[in-house]
Amino acid sequence: MSVYVIADLHLSFGEEDKPMDVFGGAWVGYMDRIQENWLNTVKPEDTVVIPGDISWAMGLKESLADLTVLNSLPGNKIILKGNHDYWWDTLKKMQNFLEENELNTIKVLFNNAFYADGVIICGSRLWDSVGSSSDSADRKTYLREVGRLRISLEAGLKLREQVGEDTPIAVFAHYPPVATFDGKQEFMKVMQDYGVAKCYYGHLHGAGIQVATQGDVGGVELKLISADALGFVPWLVNRLVSEPLR
Repeated sequence: MSVYVIADLHLSFGEEDKPMDVFGGAWVGYMDRIQENWLNTVKPEDTVVIPGDISWAMGLKESLADLTVLNSLPGNKIILKGNHDYWWDTLKKMQNFLEENELNTIKVLFNNAFYADGVIICGSRLWDSVGSSSDSADRKTYLREVGRLRISLEAGLKLREQVGEDTPIAVFAHYPPVATFDGKQEFMKVMQDYGVAKCYYGHLHGAGIQVATQGDVGGVELKLISADALGFVPWLVNRLVSEPLR
């Protein structure tokens, strides 16, 4: 059993037609490539974390076509909100929607945590900019996301009591955890405080991939996993309990 991650699928199997080739030729025919690579990589017993920008749908009902395709692909999926997931709703409404439509391979990461194959999965969407003022709207949104990360990590610690104190914690975010304008890095500090081993994030495309912060940052290893950064192939997080995170 393995845990994989890939963000920014930007599925558009419903009525919404949002071409992604503005970010380069790599996006031409991307939905076919995503499905083909997924089928060649992921097995039914595996888990795939998808940190945001999953569907171009504008409402929960409109997301059904995209979520149905996602549900049909091998593996269990854990989804997290991105900035383009306008269809996202409350946790309860989404859980009911998934159940009513028999989308039983999809779970929602929102103020909670999951355990899969030797990895505790926590996360928060994060935010693009904390702004230059402590009371700016961006700053408030950023701090709210930091709070949600704390809630998720607390849930992760409770899971750790059940599955083993040495179980690594991985954080999944949509936005880069270090892309702030005023130098404040609360998101990074929270991860350090909770002993997070790895942080996987998406959001960056095209030229943004070249300037992404990756590698060890204050003891937390960062990895960009937007779909085009990965060549549209899910990235292996962990293969077995006995093996380290990658």
